[in-house]
Amino acid sequence: MRSGFDGAGVFPGDRREKLRIAISMRDADLSALFTPPVLARLHEVADLTTPDVLGRLDTADAYAALATAEVLLTGWGTPRVDAAVLDHAPKLRAIVHSAGTVKTFLGDEVFGRGIQVSSAADANAVPVAEYTLAAIVFGAKRVSRFAHQLRTRRATRSTKGLPQIGTNGITLGIVGASRIGRRVIMLARNLDATVLVADPYLTPSEAAALGAQAVDLDTLCRRSTVVSVHAPQTPATRHLLNARRLALLPDGAVVINTARGSIVDTGALTAELVSGRLDAVLDVTDPEPLPPDSPLYDLPNVLLTPHVAGALGNEVHRLGEQAVAELERLAAGAPLAHPIHGDELSHIA
Repeated sequence: MRSGFDGAGVFPGDRREKLRIAISMRDADLSALFTPPVLARLHEVADLTTPDVLGRLDTADAYAALATAEVLLTGWGTPRVDAAVLDHAPKLRAIVHSAGTVKTFLGDEVFGRGIQVSSAADANAVPVAEYTLAAIVFGAKRVSRFAHQLRTRRATRSTKGLPQIGTNGITLGIVGASRIGRRVIMLARNLDATVLVADPYLTPSEAAALGAQAVDLDTLCRRSTVVSVHAPQTPATRHLLNARRLALLPDGAVVINTARGSIVDTGALTAELVSGRLDAVLDVTDPEPLPPDSPLYDLPNVLLTPHVAGALGNEVHRLGEQAVAELERLAAGAPLAHPIHGDELSHIA
């Protein structure tokens, strides 16, 4: 284990010197993530080991920058941080990630060396949950079907032949009590809805505290008017919503996916959507994007968006703000507010 932490796993004492940090991400993302006031806060608590943003971590310049770094500030596009990189960073005590998942570039070796890890996944969960709430309302209101009517007929709306319309009294099924799933449950309190949640790591009492009822996934599928997917992408969750479970959904149910495309069996869902039995709002697909000849592009009961639920535009400022707040905590000797632990990697997004 690395030295330099107290028993709580934080930087010790009342620090008087600035943190030494290196930054590794896509260069263009630095100004997008960090507004000038937030960058000013960063420089108040940290000195850069190099003025350059490190796009690679396997060069002589990168090794020189890492040699004195206590913290590595990462983001989209950060290369893999493996044992070879860590061997060139003997003073590294923490990795603060200014984006969502860390699974794409961190492995067990980081946690095995006692390095703290923080992620801005909580900040990224905010716009995804907001998008999901909109998708629940739009899906239940059959907005894609009405928009198709208007686009093709240039006429006023017709409810003839449409499934049940509206959110009043719907049953909302949340697949995965992740950060985003929990936020969606919270936002769904604004709807007149019964909320079910299926998550193998969630107890009935924890679900009740969230305002939901814990059920198994098959029961959720049978009972839900709207199903929203918030599970992580793991080997165990591939095609979690397969043909059998999709067939359990009642006629007219809406499937929402803002998580990962592979969690839903695309072929099975396509068959249900082509038949018109189900509706869908899909921000992610498998593959992504779909092939040009996919029927999902043109179906009236499908709303497709190109992976826009996560932070975009001014929403990414939340991520930079959260990352700098974590640096401030480290500089003050306080524990991280958004830590990621090694034993969580197998079941987090």
